[in-house]
Amino acid sequence: MKTTPLEQGPLGKLNSTVDNGWARLLDRISPQGGARRMLILLIIAFALFSVLKPSVFLSSTNLQNIALSAPEIGVISLAMMLAMLTGGIDLSLVSIANLSAITMSTLFTTIAAGDPAQAEQLAPVIVLAGLAVGLAGGFVNGLLVSGLGITPILATLGTMQIYNGIAVAWTGGKTLSGSPSALTNLGLSTIGGVPLLFVIFVLVAIAFGVLVTRTPLGLRIQLQGANPTAARYSGIATRRILLNTYVLTGLLGGIAGILFIARNPTASADYGASYVLLVIVIAVLGGTNPNGGFASVLGVVLATLTLQIVSSGFTAMRMSAYEYAIAQGVILIAVMIYDEVRRRWTRPVRRRLARRAST
Repeated sequence: MKTTPLEQGPLGKLNSTVDNGWARLLDRISPQGGARRMLILLIIAFALFSVLKPSVFLSSTNLQNIALSAPEIGVISLAMMLAMLTGGIDLSLVSIANLSAITMSTLFTTIAAGDPAQAEQLAPVIVLAGLAVGLAGGFVNGLLVSGLGITPILATLGTMQIYNGIAVAWTGGKTLSGSPSALTNLGLSTIGGVPLLFVIFVLVAIAFGVLVTRTPLGLRIQLQGANPTAARYSGIATRRILLNTYVLTGLLGGIAGILFIARNPTASADYGASYVLLVIVIAVLGGTNPNGGFASVLGVVLATLTLQIVSSGFTAMRMSAYEYAIAQGVILIAVMIYDEVRRRWTRPVRRRLARRAST
């Protein structure tokens, strides 16, 4: 078919860029190998430690500990996934979560000092204050990235230092104690033997899975990461999308803060310091493209559980945290090598199929 002069001109090239951007996005929305890969690794890890140390690893206490520790890491990993989906990153998530937890603990203890009963009654307000802190932290990040155009890694590195500094100055470097009994009971409650915190994590993952894959905002976030040029010429408000994305990551940071204080009624500026790198590893292992454009919520959930199983297995075998850190790196590099090898093998096959289809 012959092309018209209009199709060959700048407008035609622009239309082709937009079409290619949407095509790349639609190709990536379908279930990817990230979730399948992590499911296989999860099964292997669970089976391995079940054989090596069954008496400790398969105990009900250990399995419940896995389910209790996974939610807070998993929620922050989902937030990191969302930031990376746009081609960015958010290094301030743990600091936001800690600041949220510190806010809730401070409000509760201050009110309880005068009227303990009133402090318990105001638990919903205290929780909302924690979420508000998360939203505010995410909003500041969004303004820096979308409004001022600062590179996400630099913007969130700066805010991480600011939020952490505020938390240290607020607490004097000490650990705060005290939280509403409703949150403490939340951390202790189970449904059919499954910790309620884990159920909340699953519900949050489902909600954000729907948001990413089934809503206009989610699709625009994906297109922004997959092809920013196509997104801009498709009429998508890039700045607003970036702002909304970081507000959502801040909200997830606030939710993580609630999980922090529900699991343990204390709050400090340095809690979860090792989580910053861990959640990046989890997001990438779960199938998130570090360059943006595609992420798998299910893959992130499975990656969270896999690394928690490995951590628990190492503890059961009395192995050190340093050995666990090495294992994280080995798993990440092995998965990256596997992905690269598979990509190189499948690329020629796709080209041959494309040539056959065009003839």
